[in-house]
Amino acid sequence: MNTLLSLGIAMAVGLLFTRIVKLVKLPNVTGYLIAGLLIGPSVLGLIDKATVESFDMIVTLALGFIAFSIGGEFKLGTLKKLGKNVTVITFFQALGAVAVVFVVLLVAGLCGALGEDYLPMVFTLSAIATATAPAATLLVVRQYKAHGPVTETLLPVVAMDDAIGLMIFAIFNAIAVAIASGETPTVTTMLLDPLLEIFLSLLIGFALGLVVALCTRVFKSRANRLCLCITATVIGVALADMWGLSSLLLCMMIGAVFSNLGFEVDRVLEGTDRWTPPLFMLFFVISGADLDLSILPTVGILGALYIIARALGKYFGAMAGAAVVKADPNIRKYLGITLLPQAGVAVGMAQIALSEFTALGESDIGRKIQAVVLCATLVYEIVGPVLTKISLKKAGEITGNT
Repeated sequence: MNTLLSLGIAMAVGLLFTRIVKLVKLPNVTGYLIAGLLIGPSVLGLIDKATVESFDMIVTLALGFIAFSIGGEFKLGTLKKLGKNVTVITFFQALGAVAVVFVVLLVAGLCGALGEDYLPMVFTLSAIATATAPAATLLVVRQYKAHGPVTETLLPVVAMDDAIGLMIFAIFNAIAVAIASGETPTVTTMLLDPLLEIFLSLLIGFALGLVVALCTRVFKSRANRLCLCITATVIGVALADMWGLSSLLLCMMIGAVFSNLGFEVDRVLEGTDRWTPPLFMLFFVISGADLDLSILPTVGILGALYIIARALGKYFGAMAGAAVVKADPNIRKYLGITLLPQAGVAVGMAQIALSEFTALGESDIGRKIQAVVLCATLVYEIVGPVLTKISLKKAGEITGNT
């Protein structure tokens, strides 16, 4: 099938499924993933495997813009207002998810429940466990006009969480790739190389972000400034690919620097938010189409353990962080439940892992990781918003008969 026609079909079916999932009050991302799965090679086959693989550039660009959007939320003035309490809680819940998923999967692997090549999956999935879905959470908060201590803590935690997750992922996935390649683990391969990758990614991202910020003084129109951001993100993705760096961290830094040093930042970022939805929709539809259903029976135990362990890690991590800073009792009790939704960044991490493991000739490992994350995303995006609503209502932050 013609590639452009395939893209058109993907977009049309994705749009159709936003109406379908709305009937059962699920977020659009769930509809996109289901749509992609149905039209992909595993089900109806409207788009074959070769065509899905030809969409790699779209997936890569979408990841860059997702990271840019995350960076755009990191305004220093806002972070200072949040204070140390939110920062502490964010670190605790993120590290809690990493620790619980890592321990549970490692024990399962040692017991022989995950097959032979389990160690790379343990590292990569435990890092992906940190990521949350700001869009799903924000949707619930806005829809029900939630307000109170839990809500005020939830939104900044979700915003900061993905940045921490990207850094942990850069280190853990580098370790996983080194193990899968058969290299003998050393301090260099397990720590120094990943840290160098993080440093260079952030440094180049800072430089590109600074250039964009300075250029907003020269280019005055909203259209030109939007083009600046798009250009910088595309160049950032390309440089990361050429030099083996993290496109997620690099583009996140571009967004962060621009949001703090640029001119009329809010107007430009608003324009970016209006331009990217079709790209993000294609990203999720393609990700769904790329899911190989034949792998699911082999990742059943792995997927179930991941979903349960991540939920426990988020819940008890948030509870521990809130206890350390002596936060409101409702924050300790309900915040962790509201952190379950997982979507864009997690799927992006899984796509990167798939690409890197495939390059090593270990595509089976990458496929299993992708299958676990996509299935977990469907579960979390169905259950997560519902639990968020229930938690906020029990905390007294959603009023009325909703």
